[in-house]
Amino acid sequence: MSITLFHHPFSRAAGTVWALEEVGVPYTLRFVDLMKGEQKSPELLAMNPMGKLPVLVDGDTVVTEAAAIALYLGDRYASGTLAPALDAPERGTYLRWSFFSPSVVEPGAAGKHSGWEFRPGQVGWGTFEAMLATMHAAVQPGPFLLGDRFSMADVVFGATLRYMVRFGMIESTPVFTAYLDRLAQRPALQRADARNDAIRAEHGLGG
Repeated sequence: MSITLFHHPFSRAAGTVWALEEVGVPYTLRFVDLMKGEQKSPELLAMNPMGKLPVLVDGDTVVTEAAAIALYLGDRYASGTLAPALDAPERGTYLRWSFFSPSVVEPGAAGKHSGWEFRPGQVGWGTFEAMLATMHAAVQPGPFLLGDRFSMADVVFGATLRYMVRFGMIESTPVFTAYLDRLAQRPALQRADARNDAIRAEHGLGG
């Protein structure tokens, strides 16, 4: 059964292309014109009532949310390699950092740069400073989140960090830069970047 990713290169679906390239299964990209509001079409709302990308269709299975899609792909197509087995000791660490990105990094960075006021104990992401310190502690030992082993957690965490650094939401410290440089050497990431760039050019999108 073929995989279809509803995609726009300026959405989180861009990172999902990296996950697909890592697992190495055939897939089709279906361009969704965000400027025309196609993400709110009845077809897409039936699959994701949020009206957001990415949406991945794998046969009869529909998965939304970038982190969930990456973990799904790892478990289904790369169990024991990109995804630790269910009984592997490192499975907990793998899940921890995979969910840290959407649960802590994204809202924490958005809150910092939007001037949200809240008590750290009242929100799940705590303080921006604690978030950064925790991220440093995760990647500093290196080379990857699971030590010598690259995993789908690096795709989820790394894609978020790349975005945050690129748009100045997180400072590119030496620790982060070294980690991102290691990720940039992944052939799958290079292929994903090339494919996203080609789609931007095809549709006349800047950036």
